[in-house]
Amino acid sequence: MDLHIFGVPALPQVVRGADVGALIADVVRRGARGVEPGDVFVVAQKIVSKAEGAVVRLDEVVPSAIATRWGSETGKDPRVVEVILRESRRIVRMDRGILISETRHGFVCANAGVDASNVAPGFVTVLPDDPDASADRLRGALSAAFGCPVAVIVSDTFGRAWREGAVNVALGVSGLTPLLDYRGTADSHGRPLTSTVIALADELAAAAEIVTRKSAGTPVAIVRGAAEWAGDGHGRMLVRDASRDLFR
Repeated sequence: MDLHIFGVPALPQVVRGADVGALIADVVRRGARGVEPGDVFVVAQKIVSKAEGAVVRLDEVVPSAIATRWGSETGKDPRVVEVILRESRRIVRMDRGILISETRHGFVCANAGVDASNVAPGFVTVLPDDPDASADRLRGALSAAFGCPVAVIVSDTFGRAWREGAVNVALGVSGLTPLLDYRGTADSHGRPLTSTVIALADELAAAAEIVTRKSAGTPVAIVRGAAEWAGDGHGRMLVRDASRDLFR
């Protein structure tokens, strides 16, 4: 099979209340590639957060004592630290200037997803309140705009335990099977597979980053050739339940 991934360039700046689906559709219509049934739109969390108002003005943040202390010890803005703490359900590690936490969504990541990149000075974005709901709304808008079923992944960049470098992962998913379960099938020697489950949505999100790139100003990519994986899954299926998490 073949997968083709291409960026959607020249998207206008997104502000609070913007109709992201309409903005994407307008840019795609002006391009030469069109949209085909089963296309997967990979949309950066940053523009979704901006449109949904998930943006914090730092001069309105009053740091707590712990945020002030940790900011002073690490040279970080205590207001940003305070936003991270507010967005965290659980602090996993605070060490060597790095803060790893579990967000209220269940994501374990640096800084609870709080980010100042590609945002005006004095502001930070936080993760969408419900990335799956955001993906659902975008899928509905884009499927209606192009008259065919599409899927949507809302993605963000996370680091990885035991590996250098960051990759894009799927926060919200709509219209796509996020996991490929090979359990019960056989390998090339006929041995049954008992544990292999592939994070398809994460793999597509990571591949899309190659064409969007964090500094390129291209927050949307289209993955073509993934129609066979259309389905009703959501991003929350990618979050491992605490009862099966050996690293807590």
